[in-house]
Amino acid sequence: MALPQLHPFRPRLLDAVRGYSGTQLRADIAAGLTVGVVALPLAMAFAIASGVKPEQGIVTAIVAGFLISALGGSQVQIGGPAGAFIVIVYGIVQRYGLTNLLIATALSGVLLFAMGLLRLGALVRYIPVTIIIGFTNGIAVLIGLSQLKDLFGLKIAKLPADFFTQIGVLLEHASTFNPYALAIGLACLALVVVWPKSYTMPLDNIGWRHRAYRLAAHVPGTIVVLVLATLATAVLHLPVETIGSKFGGIPQSLPDLQLPPFSWESAKQLVFPTLTLAMLGAIESLLCARVADNLIDAPRHDPNQELMAQGVANMVAPAFGGIPATGTIARTVTNVRSGATSPVAGMVHSATLLVVVLAAAPLAANVPLAALAGILLFVSWNMGEWREFARLRHFSVPYRTIMLGTFFLTVVFDLTVAVEVGLMLACVFFIYRMSTLFRVEPPAAADAPAGVPAGVEIRELFGALFFGAVGKLEALPAQLPEGTRTLVLDLHRLISMDTSGLEALEQLRRVLAKRGITLRLAAVNEQPRSLMERAGFAAHVGEAAFSGTLAEALSASRAAGS
Repeated sequence: MALPQLHPFRPRLLDAVRGYSGTQLRADIAAGLTVGVVALPLAMAFAIASGVKPEQGIVTAIVAGFLISALGGSQVQIGGPAGAFIVIVYGIVQRYGLTNLLIATALSGVLLFAMGLLRLGALVRYIPVTIIIGFTNGIAVLIGLSQLKDLFGLKIAKLPADFFTQIGVLLEHASTFNPYALAIGLACLALVVVWPKSYTMPLDNIGWRHRAYRLAAHVPGTIVVLVLATLATAVLHLPVETIGSKFGGIPQSLPDLQLPPFSWESAKQLVFPTLTLAMLGAIESLLCARVADNLIDAPRHDPNQELMAQGVANMVAPAFGGIPATGTIARTVTNVRSGATSPVAGMVHSATLLVVVLAAAPLAANVPLAALAGILLFVSWNMGEWREFARLRHFSVPYRTIMLGTFFLTVVFDLTVAVEVGLMLACVFFIYRMSTLFRVEPPAAADAPAGVPAGVEIRELFGALFFGAVGKLEALPAQLPEGTRTLVLDLHRLISMDTSGLEALEQLRRVLAKRGITLRLAAVNEQPRSLMERAGFAAHVGEAAFSGTLAEALSASRAAGS
C-alpha cells in the first residue's frame, strides 16, 4: 500500500518576500507596531484568566507569535494566546498542574504538525458550523463568568474550573465585594466599548472632531483603559488587587530555555487535554486564516502549512513557559486594517512585545486586575455569535439541537465532550436526512412505460442506498402484489450504494427467489455496478439480470415469458 504523500514544508514568508519593496516594509512595520500594542494587554489578560502568570501570556505572544508568522501558511495571520483557550487551559492547570499543561501544549504541537504534514488541514472544514457556533458561544459565557471574581474584587484564593461550582463559590464570597474594583472594571469596559474603532473616515473638509476621532481610532482602546486604570490605581492608591500584588510584577527579561520534565506516565494522563488543545488550535487557526483571506487581496492560505507552523509554535513555546497559541481573529483583523502586506508584520508584532518587556515591564506592576477583567468581558462578548440564538427559529430541529446541545455541554461539561456529542448528533441527523432522501417507488403515471407484461412489477430507486436506508428495500417484498413473477428495479436514479445496501439487495434477491420471483436490474450507474462486480454479486446473479435500459429489461422479461 502506498504511503500518503507528505505536504512540503514551505512557509508563506518565502513567497511574500519576493519582490518585497520598501513601501511594503514600512507598511508592515507600522501594522506590526500597532498589533503589538493591541496584543500586550490581551496577552496578559488571557494568561491571568487561564490561571497562569501574565508574563507567560506575553512570552507566548512573542515566541509563538513570531513562529506562526514566520513559518505559517497565511499572509497576515497573527498568532498568540487566544480567548478560546482560556477555559481549557484553566481546567488543565487546575486538574493536572502547570507542568502538565506545558507537556500537553508541546504534545498538541506534535499533533498539529503531523496533521499538516499528512495533509489533514482540509478536514477541519468538515466540522459543522453549528458545532463551531455552539462551543464558541459556550466558551464566551465561561470566559465572562471567570472574570466576575476580578471584576467584583472578590477575595477568592482559587476559582474552580467547574461551571456550577464556580457559581457557588462566587455567591459564597459575594460579601467580599470591592466597590473600587467594580468601578474600575465597569469604567474600563464602558471605555473600550465606546472607544473609536473605525479607520475609514472622510479625508476632505473635516473638522477638529473628526480629526480627533480619526487620531483616537489609531490608538487601541485596550491600551487607553490600561494606562488610565494603572495611573488611577497608582496615584489614588486604590485598594484593588494588581499584577504586582498578586504576581510580584513582570520580569524584565525572557525566561531561560527549559524543557518541561517529560514522562510516559504523565503523557498517558494527558491524552484528552492534548487532543482538545490540538483540535481547538486547528479549528481556531484555520477559521482565522479564512477570515483573513476574505479581508485581503492575496493568495489564499495553505491550511497544511498553517497547521505545521502552529505545531512548531506550540512545541517551542512551552520551553519558555508559554501556554497554547493559535491564530487570533481580533489581532489579525487589526493587522489587516493597519495595512499589513506580509508575514513580516506579525514578526514585527512579536519584536514590539519583546522590546516592551525589556524596557517597560516594571510599569505593569500597578495594572489592576479589574481593568483586565473589563477588557476580557469585552472580548468574550465580541467572541460570541449571540444573534444566532435569535435566528434559531428559522432553522430546523436538528440545527437547533446540535447548536444548543454543543453550547450547553461546553458550559456545563467541557469542550471535548461538547464537540464529541455535537459531531455524533450531526452524524445521526445527517444519516436520518440522507435516509429520507432514499425512495423506492413505482414509476409515475406520466413516466410509466407502455406494454408492461403481466406479472412484472417495476420499482424505481432514488438517492443513495446505504446502511441508514436499507429498511425501505427490506420492506419491498411485502409490498408486491400477488401474482408477481418478475421485479424490475430501475436504478438510473440510484447515485451510490455501500456494502450494507448491497447486502440488502442480495437479501432481496434471496427472498424473491424463495417466492419464485425473478429480479432484474436496469440502468445501473457506475458506482453501484462497480461495487456489485467487486463484491461478486454481478457474477452470482449473472449478466442476464442486468439491462442497459428499462425497456431492455421489460423486453427480456417478455422474452422469458414473465
